[in-house]
Amino acid sequence: MSQVEQVREWASLAQGATECIMRRMTGEYHEDEWGFDEEFAEAVFPVMDFLYRVWWRVRTTGVTNVPGHGRALLVGNHSGAVFPFDGAMVGAAIQKEHPLPRWARALILNWTLAQPGVSYLLRRTGGVAANPANLTRLLEQDQLAMVFPEGAKGFGKSFSERYRLQRFGRGGFVEVALETGTPIVPVAVVGGEEIYPKLGELSALAKIVGAPYVPITPTFPLLGPLGLLPLPSRWRIEFLEPIDLSGYGPGASQDRSLVFDLSERVRETIQEALYRGLVERGPAFL
Repeated sequence: MSQVEQVREWASLAQGATECIMRRMTGEYHEDEWGFDEEFAEAVFPVMDFLYRVWWRVRTTGVTNVPGHGRALLVGNHSGAVFPFDGAMVGAAIQKEHPLPRWARALILNWTLAQPGVSYLLRRTGGVAANPANLTRLLEQDQLAMVFPEGAKGFGKSFSERYRLQRFGRGGFVEVALETGTPIVPVAVVGGEEIYPKLGELSALAKIVGAPYVPITPTFPLLGPLGLLPLPSRWRIEFLEPIDLSGYGPGASQDRSLVFDLSERVRETIQEALYRGLVERGPAFL
């Protein structure tokens, strides 16, 4: 695409976004029970597209392992410090690379959804408060849901522990998948650990803003607000073979041994893919 064509494309997208905003100001828009507004999501998608193509130069493999319709549960490793850029890039990969693109509904930690402005953006683009009831309802509606079982422990890792998966909690995502007969698609994301290399924490500031932690990075707080700009690392996203749970009978979710085994199977599958992805990616910024 030539520079002129790129300018025309961006101008068209900007016009569409402006029209979307004007319609929203008059109340002419639709959102679902969680606040998802597909028109709004489409209007802001060019930002995600820029991050995907230009800033992080994402390479995606295995995207057709994601079902083009029906319920499915994406399970990925967590990274990216405070902002959920990993979920945004997984969603962008499905929108851009899948032959049957669909919106992925990410389960978001409550403290993130409590932040003014951030909450509005995440809800309008498909984010849902993370709890088993919401996940169950999404899957029963045949949605594509996305969870990060490491939780705050995942994006709170120090730089020296990057790409070493933390515990997957008590396997709540497996319980819901078993109860709803939902296939699990493991997702390995390489690149998010370098955008905010965590060297330490600002505990006092974390208490003020109500966050699990606020990281000290090579650029923050040294450069002030500019230090919040994520570094342009190279990303690699791999969607792995789905794990079919349809063969388990009623009540399987109550079998704690089975739930633990499946949770560890998903975790080990992602961990192996992360190590493989790091080798295939090579240097983080070149």
